[in-house]
Amino acid sequence: MQSESEKNQRTENQLTDLSVKVSFAGEAHSLKVENILYRGKSEFQEILVFESSIHGKVLVLDVIIQLSEKDECAYQEMIAHLTLCSISSPKTVLVVGGGDGGVLREVSRHPSVEHSDICEIDKMVLDVSEKFFPQLAVGFQDPRVHLHVGDATEFLRLAPKGKYDAVIVDSSDPVGPAQELVEKLFFETIARAFMPGGVLCNMTESMWLHTHLIQDMISVCRQTFKGSVNYAWASVPTYPRNTFPFSHSSTLALNLYI
Repeated sequence: MQSESEKNQRTENQLTDLSVKVSFAGEAHSLKVENILYRGKSEFQEILVFESSIHGKVLVLDVIIQLSEKDECAYQEMIAHLTLCSISSPKTVLVVGGGDGGVLREVSRHPSVEHSDICEIDKMVLDVSEKFFPQLAVGFQDPRVHLHVGDATEFLRLAPKGKYDAVIVDSSDPVGPAQELVEKLFFETIARAFMPGGVLCNMTESMWLHTHLIQDMISVCRQTFKGSVNYAWASVPTYPRNTFPFSHSSTLALNLYI
C-alpha cells in the first residue's frame, strides 16, 4: 500500500509530465505544467501554484484555475474599474475575497479612494500570493488598505450601516467557503452597508454554462438593490469558454451600456 507522500509525489509527477486538467460543468481545460511551485491544503481548500508553459505562474484553488500571470490583468481591471468608474469619486471600498491582492492593486489607482477594507477568509491564500505573485500582492502595500482575515458575511453584519460606496466580491466559485457569497442574506447584508448610490460587482458564472444560476442571482440582486442590475464579461483565456462574467448591481438606476 502506498503512503500519502508517495501518492502525492506520483500526482505531482503526473502533473509535471502532462498537464493540469480542470473539469468544469461537463467540460475540461488543460494547461501544460512545467513545474509545481507549491501544493498545500488550508483549512478551507486545496491550493496549487504551478509554472505553465505559456501562461506563466498559475494559481489553482480546489482544482479550479483562479488566475494566471499572463491574463490576470483582464479580470482584475474589469471587476475593479467597472465598479469604481460607475461612481462619482468613490471614497470607501470593500473587497470580499481577493486574497491575491490584484483587485486592491487596481483599486489603488483611484485617487478618490480614502479607505479600502479587504476581508479574506483564507490566510494561506494571502501567504502563497505574497510569495509567488508579488506583482498582485503589491496591492496590500497601499496604506489605505485594511486587511481583515475572516468570514465576510460576519464582517459585513458588524459593519456600520451606510459605510461603503462600493463592494467588490472577488470570490472563488460558489462552492465550499464561497457558497454563502451568492445567497440572498449576503446581498441583503451588502445593501445595508451601502452609502446611497452604492455599487456591487461580483462574479456571476458563465453565460454559456450556467444560465439558470445567472438568472437566479440577477433576480435576487434586483429584489435586493432596487436600482439596476447589469451583466458584463471580460475575455480571460484561462477561464471556462475564455470569458469571465460579472454582475453589476446598484441602488440607483445605472446604464452601463456604451
